Amino acid sequence: MPIITKKQKLAENIFLMNVKAPNIAKKAKPGQFVILRIDEEGERIPLTIADSNQNEITLVFQAIGKTTKQLSELKKGDNMLDLIGPLGNPSDIREYGTVCLVGGGIGAAELLPLAKALKKAKNKIITIIGAKNKKSLIFVDELKKLSKQLIICTDDGSRGMKGFVTAALEALLKKERLNLVYAVGPTIMMKSVSALTMDKARTTVSLNPIMIDGIGMCGGCRVIVDDQVRFACVDGPEFNGHQVDWDDLLNRTSHYLEEEKHVCNLRKIK
Repeated sequence: MPIITKKQKLAENIFLMNVKAPNIAKKAKPGQFVILRIDEEGERIPLTIADSNQNEITLVFQAIGKTTKQLSELKKGDNMLDLIGPLGNPSDIREYGTVCLVGGGIGAAELLPLAKALKKAKNKIITIIGAKNKKSLIFVDELKKLSKQLIICTDDGSRGMKGFVTAALEALLKKERLNLVYAVGPTIMMKSVSALTMDKARTTVSLNPIMIDGIGMCGGCRVIVDDQVRFACVDGPEFNGHQVDWDDLLNRTSHYLEEEKHVCNLRKIK
């Protein structure tokens, strides 16, 4: 059973865990994810691999629903029931030129391995990260070291520019030619980023729809891309942001919000 070797609170309700999983760690590449279960009655949740070495993978998650809140209660030395991966297709790493990485909230965690790989491929990296306030920002120092320019946005203006990452990206597009924009974070944010970059920059998004088996059998993660049904777990999770049917995806991701609140109430999870 996978054992937790490190647990760290990064920000309010955001946690980092290192998990001993050598078979996954040796194969993991930027953009890929794992699916874990805490116990036999638990749901399967997908989490992006934020880092890896020969023996461990690093997971970063926000305690926002029933399972992630239970996960946040585990400690160093505790076990998970199972962990499968690496799943999904690796990011397309190559020399693009100037790359803008845009991360909203916990999306900054997924940017970290990507920034390392893209910098190694000799790209100029400009990173924009956003959070509701300065206490919710993660990996600021790490991304600053990897980026030619780091732009920080907070909803309340407590650090960096006051406002959303999309406002910073819109300003950047007026003065900089971007060869690739990569966005990860809330679905509505990725939709807005894709709208801003239409006809201006190639745009890749990392989708996070409802996912169950991670191998394309259940169909839970289906998305409409370029008018075709695709499955985020096996065809993605990265897609051309200009081809995603964002309204359909937003509708699907909001299906189970009431059920999630109900389960949390039943189990008295706050």
